[in-house]
Amino acid sequence: MTIQDINVLYTAVATAENGRDGRVSSDDGNLDVVVNPPEAMGGSGAGTNPEQLFAAGYSACFQGALGVVARQEKADISGSTVTAAVGIGKTAEGGFGLEVAITATIPNVDADTARALVEKAHQVCPYSNATRGNIKVELSVA
Repeated sequence: MTIQDINVLYTAVATAENGRDGRVSSDDGNLDVVVNPPEAMGGSGAGTNPEQLFAAGYSACFQGALGVVARQEKADISGSTVTAAVGIGKTAEGGFGLEVAITATIPNVDADTARALVEKAHQVCPYSNATRGNIKVELSVA
């Protein structure tokens, strides 16, 4: 797989303190959250966690890509939502890995059109491009 060359339009900067059991903040102050491991992983679950942050970013980005594709296809995606479910677990090699399930709800188009839009958005979305070939990403239409 070839590494993508891009013309950077924006760079987000965030700093973590104490890893999964600490705080994450952005350089501009717009993001400042406590992170804790979820209860399912032995943590307190008192704050957010990296998987929730990744799910939030991926779902927002995918929704944006869906909008780009819908404009190109002249499809009405008003009222649509995108949900990203990010799972974390142990790999066979002993490390940890992620998997993602993307579910799009697009009420104003038929099921075939919705599936086609989601497939096209998956080709446009930067998160999809970054994860393609690295982790399992499952797409569905509700």
